[in-house]
Amino acid sequence: MVYAVDMDFTRPIEAIIPGVQGRVLAVLVETTAELNLRTIARLAGVSAAQASRVLPHLVELGLVERREVPPSSLFRLVPEHIAAGPLLRIARARDGMLEAMGRIAGDLPVSPTSVIVFGSFARGEADAHSDIDTMLVRPAGVEEADEAWAASVEQWSSAVSRVSGNRVEVIEVGADEIAGHLASRRQVWRDIRRDGLVVYGLDIDELAGALRG
Repeated sequence: MVYAVDMDFTRPIEAIIPGVQGRVLAVLVETTAELNLRTIARLAGVSAAQASRVLPHLVELGLVERREVPPSSLFRLVPEHIAAGPLLRIARARDGMLEAMGRIAGDLPVSPTSVIVFGSFARGEADAHSDIDTMLVRPAGVEEADEAWAASVEQWSSAVSRVSGNRVEVIEVGADEIAGHLASRRQVWRDIRRDGLVVYGLDIDELAGALRG
């Protein structure tokens, strides 16, 4: 059986740059501190010998700087380097993806009342086999069969999948249905209440409050 592999948002740099070099860069991108070779190797999950073969090349590129502090050498990422900015953005790909989902929702012909991300992506655990689980709340007065709304949902889902590289699973509910779902004991609604991240519009409590009002 062949399994599809999507973007790994828990290890984004390693997903883009596989192997020892990606692991070493992921460690250096996550800190402003100077680290010695053995610490880098330990944090990257590689041997000291493997790290020692990669680091000199990164120093030659100017992406990493080395400072001699006998008997050790200390290494750190050069943040001003032309390649450092893209690496930093890749390292924060999950945050960028959450922002993109909200931005895409705001540009739809029929914008949802809310977009809430839940599941592994919301928890920061989305690996290379994870879907992006989301809930789109249909605006009050818009019927489920409304063609413009259906087209907007499809447009959002397709755009998010294209930007992320991952499959998108959408739960669609009407704004007038939220209160009933909040009272449900189904696991999916418990997950949404516990882990849900609002990327656009009202959060669940605000939706329920609007209904009560």
